[in-house]
Amino acid sequence: MSFLRLAILASALLTSLVGATQAQTTLRIGIAEDPDILDPSIGRTYVGRIVFSAFCDKLFDIDEKLNIVPQLALSYETSADGKEMTIKLRPNVKFHDGEPLDAEAAKFSIERHMTLPTSFRKSELASVDHVEVVDPLTIKLVLKTPYSPLIAQLTDRSGMMVSPKAAKEAGDKFGLHPVCAGPYKFIERVQQDRMVFEKFADYWNKDNIHIDRVVFLPIVDATVRLANLKSGGLDLIERVLATDIKDVRADSRLVLSTAPELGYLGLTVNIGNDKTKGPLSQSAKVRQALDLSIDREALNQVVFNGEFTPGNQWVSPKHPYYQKAFPVRGRDIAKAKALLKEAGVTTPVTVDYMIPKGAENEAVAQVVQSMAAEAGFDIKIRAVEFATTFKQAQAGEFQIFQINWSGRIDPDGNSYIFMRSKAPQNDGVYANPEADKLMEDGRMTSNVEERKAIYEKLTKILLDDLPIIYIYHRTLLIAHTKKLDGYRQMPDGLVRVVGLKFK
Repeated sequence: MSFLRLAILASALLTSLVGATQAQTTLRIGIAEDPDILDPSIGRTYVGRIVFSAFCDKLFDIDEKLNIVPQLALSYETSADGKEMTIKLRPNVKFHDGEPLDAEAAKFSIERHMTLPTSFRKSELASVDHVEVVDPLTIKLVLKTPYSPLIAQLTDRSGMMVSPKAAKEAGDKFGLHPVCAGPYKFIERVQQDRMVFEKFADYWNKDNIHIDRVVFLPIVDATVRLANLKSGGLDLIERVLATDIKDVRADSRLVLSTAPELGYLGLTVNIGNDKTKGPLSQSAKVRQALDLSIDREALNQVVFNGEFTPGNQWVSPKHPYYQKAFPVRGRDIAKAKALLKEAGVTTPVTVDYMIPKGAENEAVAQVVQSMAAEAGFDIKIRAVEFATTFKQAQAGEFQIFQINWSGRIDPDGNSYIFMRSKAPQNDGVYANPEADKLMEDGRMTSNVEERKAIYEKLTKILLDDLPIIYIYHRTLLIAHTKKLDGYRQMPDGLVRVVGLKFK
């Protein structure tokens, strides 16, 4: 209890420092982790995308129904052969350093995403051969092959524009003081404590910005986040615990915003980079046994009061691209044990199971641990600071990595970067040439039925190989003070600050 009081007091102190000493309105947002680097080319975390949405606009955005809508761009046209996309930019847009966002700047940003050695956007833009400047406010993306998910990629980090001047001057330190073209400009970041942004006076949509400052506060403990919201130390929190839904709804001072998530929680298996060569990496039968040991619906009920959706694919069973021919399998301990016997492994099979710190992550891991033990697995849960999990994952320092993916509007965005050979976020180093070809084929057609047929074949392969064991799809749970007006929750889980005001 003393820790809780300390957290609330600390937040109150921050309020007085940031708000009271200046006659400004400040929106204080409690986030579940401290993000990785604030560079849209290099960032790879969901919580980082939440922060980006306050200061780094994209060429396009989405609405509640997943329609593509203009942001820094006004429109786009795709050629008949699907190999050229012409994008008209919004006029009179400035970066936070006063530099103009013109066609040359847009070309620079996209090329930076494509060529920066540490960029995680490379696979998202791999089909782009080059970018041409057509006129001062028009660019043309010339593709190697047709690429149906391209416009969807431009609604996320691949579509974020950065100041060429600032990026060139900062080099690999750009993420320490990022300069974009969003509603708020970066002021300061104190690791594990806060990120502060101030209203940008020359923002293209400045008439819709009603709050002077936005402060993001990383608070890992969801109970502490909610306590701070209730006490007035925060104005909005993301990732409310499903078990706290009734509590939030019962509080007349709070509002709960929800939406079905586009992503998933999955268990990434280290198949190709496991230095210990454990049974899980060496045998698909062992992975199948682990999958069969998990009762997804029971986990959903125990940890989330049944609020989430059990799943077994990279999109939700409610998604139009979900492959109904491969429904979620029920738990089958007898078959799981038989598979371990067929694989010839000694039980119990010890598994190094890495999770990001956090009560919900730990609760899920403990349920999986308990269920898997009955089949013959000895899961060793290892809770690691959020940003560090990604470094360890890339280094292959895990056997299972339990991690949420926030999802993308195109199904390719939930699959390719994690399972294509040598893709940047393929932490398990999975490689299957047949799966690779199907993922490429899925990118080359915009015909929904053709893509579904391709993804049906891909699903069969992935459910046999199990590079990722999908567990569930979250319901997005965002709570905010009733004093905050204009908040709308989008399915991508981001917190959009444009249009928000205090009553």
